[in-house]
Amino acid sequence: MERIVIACYRPRPGKQEELRALMSTHLSTLREQGLVSDRESIMMEAADGTIVEVFGWASKEAIAAAHENPAVLAMWERYAAVCDYVPIHQVPEAAQLFSEFSPLRAG
Repeated sequence: MERIVIACYRPRPGKQEELRALMSTHLSTLREQGLVSDRESIMMEAADGTIVEVFGWASKEAIAAAHENPAVLAMWERYAAVCDYVPIHQVPEAAQLFSEFSPLRAG
């Protein structure tokens, strides 16, 4: 069963554009590995530059499989060089009743 997740990527100083470039291939990389649903992701940007993405893993098993997939591990390594993963509660907009973000089109 599909699992919807919210992932937050806070760019390291001076790495905003590199993070945006990675975001343009994130879902397609996961899709090539058969790990995500057919649902398109929603990407948005917080005022502090954090990118928030909502997307669907294919299943809980797919999430677990990602942690052993060489292509995904290599992608996560590239992400680690340009951003920190943060929980949604650390994104200031998430404290608002109606969280408002700027739309993001990666790539």
